[in-house]
Amino acid sequence: MLRMAILAGAAAVSLAAGSNAALAQATSAAAETKLDGRAVVADVRKILAANYVLPETRPKLDVALAKGLAEGRYDVADPMVLAERINSDMREVAHDKHLGISFNPSQSKELASRPVGSGADDAPPTDAEIRQAVQFNHGIVELKVLPGNVRYMDTRGFFWGGKKTAEAYDNAMRFLREGDAVIIDMRRNGGGSPEAVQYLVSHFIEANKPLVTFYMRGESGETLKSLASLPAGRMVGKPLYVLTSGNSASAAEEFIGHIGGYKLGELIGETSAGAGFRNEFFPVAGGYVISVSVGRAVLASTGKDWEGVGIAPTTRTEVGKALEVAQVRALRRLAAAATPDQRRGIEAQAALLDAKVNPVATALPITNYAGSYDGDRSVTIEDGKLSYQRAGGPKVALIPVSANEFGFEEDPAARIQFAVAGNSVTALKLVRGDGSSVDAPRSR
Repeated sequence: MLRMAILAGAAAVSLAAGSNAALAQATSAAAETKLDGRAVVADVRKILAANYVLPETRPKLDVALAKGLAEGRYDVADPMVLAERINSDMREVAHDKHLGISFNPSQSKELASRPVGSGADDAPPTDAEIRQAVQFNHGIVELKVLPGNVRYMDTRGFFWGGKKTAEAYDNAMRFLREGDAVIIDMRRNGGGSPEAVQYLVSHFIEANKPLVTFYMRGESGETLKSLASLPAGRMVGKPLYVLTSGNSASAAEEFIGHIGGYKLGELIGETSAGAGFRNEFFPVAGGYVISVSVGRAVLASTGKDWEGVGIAPTTRTEVGKALEVAQVRALRRLAAAATPDQRRGIEAQAALLDAKVNPVATALPITNYAGSYDGDRSVTIEDGKLSYQRAGGPKVALIPVSANEFGFEEDPAARIQFAVAGNSVTALKLVRGDGSSVDAPRSR
């Protein structure tokens, strides 16, 4: 079964930038080893010629690297400078977010020691890959119930550790299945395994539906389809909202593409990263490691890949507001199908969330609402916002939902409605969640 490097969408960036540990390692290794930039570049050229995903681009990359050799650009003593120059020359040709080289002697040595074929796409996950998947709970970092029984899942990578990962997804899908709507957060998901994508998306689409074809090293590869059998069952037709951002990359974009392409749900946020190629890591002479794009993924739903362009949301909004926007859309959809008794509370929750995302202007300055009201009730201002309190009770923040009406953040179905005469507030009415109300004239 097809697999890919964990968090592959960030691979080229991390390789190019490196970490503090890698920088320290580079400094130490550079002091011990005489750098042969020409041998490094010769190895890179061979690897690209045999593996780069777009055959028509391979000669262009080779010409750029040959030109750098001829000009002496790679005759440097600093291993980090050499990596920067090679990356710069490759980027000028390929503009590929998965393509990049870094100086990393320990990783290079480990890659070189692997048996031939151990990195093949159909190889089972290694013990190390399974351990890493378990440490990150297979990328499923949070599950929670939001108001209105909207179920939320946050994912940070498509890890795959075989049976253990499948079991983690099964548990998560059973949790989501009990919700009236589902939100899946891909805003910080940098990618990973196509097998994990296949497993997750199969829960939201009918069985045996074509998903994606990978073109490996220029040749047509396997076409993945949605799975025929799932222990947790399917959620086809359940309201689904997927949160996206510019940090949603690679395998995360594949998942997003299935949802958008087959119209399985709504995409909310910003356009994804545009890292559509699959990558593989190769050891390079001199202690280097190169990430090379070896595969191109084409979505069955659209007939296109997303390299360099990303996938656009159906509802565009700021990344930081995407969750609230998705909640509002989910709640309003649920309210439309609810009984009259249920509808009021769901609509009130949606209105309050909407007001938080899109602040409502009040009819009067908020200072005009502050004061004392009958029944030992008071409205005060703290940090530029109104709070409501009854004597001896807690202060509760108020959020404007219309010109003279405010909601309670912790009790969305309740409202405070102010009576206004000119520029003066004369009374308030507390409308409880059950519909009962109390009038309180202003006392001062």
